[in-house]
Amino acid sequence: MSPKISLTRYLVEEQRKDGAIPAQLRLLLEVVARACKSISLAVNKGALGGVLGVSEASSENIQGEIQKKLDIIANDVLIEANEWGGHLAAMASEEMEGIHVVPNRYPQGEYLLLFDPLDGSSNIDVNVSIGTIFSVLKKPEGAGVSEQDFLQAGAKQVAAGYCIYGPQTTLVLTVGNGVSLFTLDREQGSFVLTQRDLSIPEDTKEFAINMSNMRHWDEPVKRYIDECLQGKEGPRGKDFNMRWIASMVADVHRILTRGGVFLYPWDKREPNKPGKLRLMYEANPMGWIVEQAGGAASTGRERILDLQPKQLHERVSVILGSKNEVERAASYFTPV
Repeated sequence: MSPKISLTRYLVEEQRKDGAIPAQLRLLLEVVARACKSISLAVNKGALGGVLGVSEASSENIQGEIQKKLDIIANDVLIEANEWGGHLAAMASEEMEGIHVVPNRYPQGEYLLLFDPLDGSSNIDVNVSIGTIFSVLKKPEGAGVSEQDFLQAGAKQVAAGYCIYGPQTTLVLTVGNGVSLFTLDREQGSFVLTQRDLSIPEDTKEFAINMSNMRHWDEPVKRYIDECLQGKEGPRGKDFNMRWIASMVADVHRILTRGGVFLYPWDKREPNKPGKLRLMYEANPMGWIVEQAGGAASTGRERILDLQPKQLHERVSVILGSKNEVERAASYFTPV
């Protein structure tokens, strides 16, 4: 039996490949992974740990969403772990209004970390898979750090990943040379490499979308889904299955495992917002992971990773997954 390869060993090997990843980035990713292990432990305790339900203050985050206890716990775990890691200049979270500059206890870090501490938190109390999504950017040169430094296109990410807390705790990671999957060995307390070079099939018979919003969709999305629903008798000539977990990490993880297409489009309920999902915390990291696995990620009109962010909490329409399906859905939109 081949020896187990830990996340640390994997990252060291990546670092040795002509300096594919710098030492500081390797150490940062190890800190994020340790934070995910702590969050996983809190999630696993559930009601026994007193972590279910909304926060005592019933507070709202910057997105106007009621914060669950675990939202706050996960956010605090990631901030505290990375404050003392010494590898960051600043962090930004979906749960916080502005950036969090790392105290100058060490020489200033070279990287910026963005994260959604607990994606799918509406599913916490019903024991459905949830997860943490993260993205790493290189800090622009110059003294100090500002919110403007974070506003970089997704194509400039140097690392991205997510940790899904389900029957197993699984970490999915890319540093720009494919996608690798690690499973938490609870006995050893470390993430172990269980799959390299994840690949999304170009074709699929599965789509994921919230069908209850159908009446609010734009015409291109209605057309695409309607054709899927017509099955073999329709223009697609094949039957589709619908899957919808309402947890982006879980829906994307299924797509990475066996293919599919995930859609969270703009709709008429909030016509002034370009979409529901957050560009910096969800669409960019997930888009890059999907592309690194051979898939595609689009707004319908343009590649997500090419978007130039204008705000830290900017929203965007998302279509990602199996390449041929994403391209077909996008072809129904009129280019800008």
